[in-house]
Amino acid sequence: MVPDYIIPLLGLLGLGFAVWTYFWVRRQDAGSELMREIADQIHLGAMVFLRREYSIIAIFALTVAVILGILLSPGTAAAYLVGAFCSLSAGYLGMEAATRASVRSTQAARTGGTPAALSVAFRGGSVMGIAVASLGVLGLGLVYWKTRNPLIINGFAMGASSVALFARVGGGIYTKSADVGADLVGKVEENIPEDDPRNPGVIADNVGDNVGDTAGMGADLFESYVGSVVATMALGAAMPDPLRWMFLPLALVASGLIASFLGIFSIDVLKRLDPQSALRYATYVSGAFFILFAYGLVRWLMPDLGLFWVVVAGLLTGVLIGLESEYFTSGPPIRTVAYSSQSGAAPTIITGLSVGFASTVLPIVTIVACMAIAYHFGGLYGIAIAAVGMLSTIGIVMSTDSYGPIADNAGGIAEMSGLGHEVRRITDRLDALGNTTAAIGKGFAIGSAALTALGLFSAYQQTAHLSAIDLTNVRTVMGLLLGALMPFIIAALTLSAVGRAAKHMVEEIRRQFREIPGLREGKAKPDTASCIDIVTKAALKEMIVPGLLAVLAPLAVGFGLGPEALGGFLPGALSCGVALGIMMTNGGATWDNAKKWIEEGNLGGKGTPTHAAAVVGDTVGDPFKDTTGPAMNILIKLMAIVALVFAPLM
Repeated sequence: MVPDYIIPLLGLLGLGFAVWTYFWVRRQDAGSELMREIADQIHLGAMVFLRREYSIIAIFALTVAVILGILLSPGTAAAYLVGAFCSLSAGYLGMEAATRASVRSTQAARTGGTPAALSVAFRGGSVMGIAVASLGVLGLGLVYWKTRNPLIINGFAMGASSVALFARVGGGIYTKSADVGADLVGKVEENIPEDDPRNPGVIADNVGDNVGDTAGMGADLFESYVGSVVATMALGAAMPDPLRWMFLPLALVASGLIASFLGIFSIDVLKRLDPQSALRYATYVSGAFFILFAYGLVRWLMPDLGLFWVVVAGLLTGVLIGLESEYFTSGPPIRTVAYSSQSGAAPTIITGLSVGFASTVLPIVTIVACMAIAYHFGGLYGIAIAAVGMLSTIGIVMSTDSYGPIADNAGGIAEMSGLGHEVRRITDRLDALGNTTAAIGKGFAIGSAALTALGLFSAYQQTAHLSAIDLTNVRTVMGLLLGALMPFIIAALTLSAVGRAAKHMVEEIRRQFREIPGLREGKAKPDTASCIDIVTKAALKEMIVPGLLAVLAPLAVGFGLGPEALGGFLPGALSCGVALGIMMTNGGATWDNAKKWIEEGNLGGKGTPTHAAAVVGDTVGDPFKDTTGPAMNILIKLMAIVALVFAPLM
């Protein structure tokens, strides 16, 4: 066995690489004074939101830490705070890099074309990717090195999970209420281009891309990453020679961090290819190196190679879910939805919903097949280690995902600074790809959520001393139905929150067009600060109830109805949450890219009734793919980790 301190040391080195990459991005040309002014507004709005959001999360985290310290142990409370701090740090660093990279990507498109713009946007995204992976390895490595106690390590995962739900829901409400407001008034009512500087909601929309798809998504995948490792360690603690079984997932994610470095460096060679191919092949490079590392680790630590095949199955499952998401979000289904828009908004929505529902079939069948392979080779521990295999290369997956909002903002800056059609064509192409990479990242998150939640549930069953979950027990069935209800409650809360915030945003943008003389003609500047303030206040207010509910519901079931009821509650939430999450994320991205396909000049292009119908579909899909859908995978894992942490008290 290697010394335990090697794992956190690798995490520290990775964090250093992320910081170095951030300064590399800062050294790139930021363009004209107008471009820098617009970028500074976006950066300021994003960081103001993040600071206000983090102050609320900090109060919640400190309160929970005190409760954990009193009811469980000071070690669990400390691990909880470390997990929360690592998650918040990843979001902050990623947001800082993304808001700096977007304008530099615009300038790179202006001076160096598609390859240069892709390189800058991807490097900016890689700051978040490597920060997520490095902080996960660093935090988990430190807690394991100092305690080797699975009950304390569970606290680290709970800290990451509770932060993630607040960050994802808050960021998602912000980004989609801003997006919906800006699109409905700007595109549909005023018939002006997307990201037109006359639109008061454009800056808020660009800020939202960062707080939702960078900081929110970073916290989301950090939580998935940490949860998969903790579930495996909790199950490994009950095995013979437990330290060996607990160390394996840590060693795998550390080797995945190294593989992610190699994939990120490969983009410099691949950037001359088609952007979609370049990002896909960079992911494959990381995956290939990780498989080699995993073979060596399993051969060294385990009695046979069975778990190696489990790791490979997990990794391939993540790739397959990504490809399946790519098909539904950038393949023929987007054209099906686009053609339906010729008949109006209602057929657009109906067809998009149909595609979203259909998109759940292949990913869930793939997850089930992975579970069968994992259980055959490794039992319940194997299912948990499959999730680790899926997420071990999170550094490259998150890099391609974070690239999306950078490309989107680059297009907005190009439009607002009047750089012309050719630059906007490049940024639009990169932005459309960003929707697909985001869907792939969300596919990884929801796929790993299913495997991780099952691992956490198995660890809960073990900790609560439940020999089996009996579906003929009325309390178990009561818990099952209550658990299945939870994703729908969270969906209702988050969708209605976006609707309420968007309503205020629409009213404000209409007011400004009505009351500011010369705004429509471009002779006056809009009041962007008021729009940012409206969505910031709404998002911070609306994120509190869903976040508290996800923590309190499993405790209410466990202490109110008993551990058997909680044993039914968790799989009920898992089964409904996974299907609903996939349906919403894929369906929303399909609507978005159908609209973009029309905007490329197909079916009459912009300004036609077909385009107007597609915009309505995209508006419905926005909270599906960026608020409610992504919240599902955090929800099912957060409730499982809360149950696991508090199981000794039940």
